[in-house]
This record gives sequence, C-alpha cells and structure tokens, in this order.
Amino acid sequence: MTRAGHVELLDAPRIRLVETAAPELSPEHRSAMDRRWARAVRANPALFDGPVAALTGLQRDGRDGLVLSWARATYRYRALRGVPDAPVCCSLFVSVVQPSDDGRLMVGRMAASTAAPGRWQLPGGTVEPPEEGAELDVDGLRRHAARELSEETGSDTPAGALALWLTTRGAGGGVGVMFLAPPCPGRELRERYARLVSTETGEGREPEFDRISLIRPPAGLDALEGPHVDYLEPVLRHYADTAV
Repeated sequence: MTRAGHVELLDAPRIRLVETAAPELSPEHRSAMDRRWARAVRANPALFDGPVAALTGLQRDGRDGLVLSWARATYRYRALRGVPDAPVCCSLFVSVVQPSDDGRLMVGRMAASTAAPGRWQLPGGTVEPPEEGAELDVDGLRRHAARELSEETGSDTPAGALALWLTTRGAGGGVGVMFLAPPCPGRELRERYARLVSTETGEGREPEFDRISLIRPPAGLDALEGPHVDYLEPVLRHYADTAV
C-alpha cells in the first residue's frame, strides 16, 4: 500500500466482494439524507436516484487480497456524508486506464449534463448492483468497466481484455477498482470517440465526455483545464513509475 496525498493506492491482485445489508437509518438520519439530497438535486438537476452498490467496508485479505463489502442502495445515500453519526456508505466505482501505443493515457472531461460537469477523470463509473439474488464479483466489475469505456469513449475493447490493475481509496472512503486496457494507437482512440460523439449528438443525446485528451503521465495533467478527480494524479504517477 502506498499513499499519495489523501489517496491510498492498494496493490491487491485478489479482490473478493461480499454483499451486506443496507445500513439502517434512524428517522433523523433519513430525514437529513432526504433534505440534503433534495438540495443537491435543486443545485444539479442532472442527479438521479438510481441503484448503486454502496461500499460499506474494506479489509485486507492476507498480503495480496482485499475484501470489499457492499450493500444495495441508491445515489441519495451519498447525502449521508457529513451527517453526524450517520452510517458509513461510500462510493464504489470502476475505472479503465487506457494507454495509447506511445505511452500516453486517455482521460475525459465530464459533460455539463452529468453529475460532475467539467471534471477530468478516467473512463468509468459507479458500480451498479446485480439483479436481486445474484453475486457481484470481479468479473462483474470488469464487464461494467468495459461497458463504461464503450459508452464514454466508443471503445470496442472486450471485458476479457481488461486486466485488474490497482485499487484506490480516497479521503472520503470511496474505493475505485482500476482495470488496464491493451495499448491502442492514439489516432484510433480519437476516431472511436469522434464516431461516438457523432452518433450520440445525431440522436439528440449529449455524450458523457464532452472532450477527451491523451496525456503523458504524470506531467500532462498540468495541461488540463479545470478540476480532476482526486485519484487521477497519483494513478498517473503510479503508471509512469511502473510501466515497462
């Protein structure tokens, strides 16, 4: 485990996911959550209260493993952050590190209609729970990561080509499971994204990324205009330090 600012980088080739019960809320906590969520929606109407797999715990499993505990919840549970004595319910997300064939990495800027407009990040998104009674495992995370990569960048990389690479934990307790995609020519990455944008806008939809960039890690981060997720700098630095 290494620390980079407020983000922990957890090198764990084994991950086990365990479903737990959703945290029980007192009437006071539920009321506070609902009020905070309503304020957040008024400030950003793009927010929606869809289903999520909320992280409820993280433990080491021997030297090279992690156990991630999760519960079925909805996005409004994030509004519990900052509520005194409220149960811990953090975000669980997947991301894809997509290198070009010359060693640069692809990042995207979130569009105005998303929950984090203007923010730069890796392709990925919040983990959704499987159907009731089904288990969530690493293969499920891998499929979700491949789907996010496709929806945000136009990639046709199959889930089986994504390798489990790194896990991050932010200052707020949110955990990201990172997958590494095979290198791809930069021109092809841009062309795929351009085709996606053409299709989405032609059908009256706004792409989740309003822009992509291929940057040289980690120095290229300075060229990005606007905010970026907390994990981006340490992940780019780790990639630069470990890439062969």
